[in-house]
Amino acid sequence: MARRALCVGINEFASLPHTSWLAGCVNDANDIAKALRPLGFTARSTTVLTDADATKKNVMAALTQLVTTAKAGDHLVFTLSSHGTQVPNEPGGDVEPDDLDEAFACHDIRQKGDQWDRDTVIVDDELRDLFARVPSGVLLEVLLDTCHSGTGLKDIEEILQAQLLGRRPRFLPAPTRRGLEQTRALRAVAPVRTVDRKALVELTRSRGTASKPVLFAACKPDQTASDATFGGRSNGAFTYLFLKAVKDAPAATRTELLRTVTAGLKAGEFSQRSTLEGPARSKKVAFGQLW
Repeated sequence: MARRALCVGINEFASLPHTSWLAGCVNDANDIAKALRPLGFTARSTTVLTDADATKKNVMAALTQLVTTAKAGDHLVFTLSSHGTQVPNEPGGDVEPDDLDEAFACHDIRQKGDQWDRDTVIVDDELRDLFARVPSGVLLEVLLDTCHSGTGLKDIEEILQAQLLGRRPRFLPAPTRRGLEQTRALRAVAPVRTVDRKALVELTRSRGTASKPVLFAACKPDQTASDATFGGRSNGAFTYLFLKAVKDAPAATRTELLRTVTAGLKAGEFSQRSTLEGPARSKKVAFGQLW
């Protein structure tokens, strides 16, 4: 039984102004890698990609290797701390109610026309297709400390409020005003749609896949995940509280960890609420355990 992990954290984005950079994502990746050590994930079996190393090509190559070399009984962990965004669905792609795909910004994210270049972001459908190849009997644990906007420009008020508290939402809107208007128009087609890391959540609930991932997400669909400061050090609010919960109660089940994180977010006056998806049996055992 092998335990292998890929931890990705991106603060700096080559083509974005410094005002769009983050502060806690690299710490997230390094902190998670360190926290996995006592659970049997060695330095040799854990890959950490940060900033300039975390291009789309590098992340997808490392993730593909993680998944395709897995065998029954293995425990895999994939964590990603970065900006979330949305891009228009490609012609001929999966039919989406609002014609938008969720995506995660890589270090080399760049603009293409009025939207983000799909070759520089990781689209949730790409993750779903890759994770569907995980062999039966393998546990894949996914932690996403990032966010998407399911409600359009009303999030601007929340973003401004968070910035007043010294927090920065991990979300990138479309790069131009025209792009924002296009995105808003697409959302208006299906305003009640749940933007919930849809492809990955569908995978955790589907019946036909060989192995279903366990998905921890930093926030609900219509919320923003915060880049915050704890004791003078930057982290994602979810990652910091999650790792603290694991350290304080190593035997806690995944469901119990989620409750603890939720309580911590409320106590810290964070507006986000984390979520947990996956097979019922995986929620009843401790983080780091297969079943």
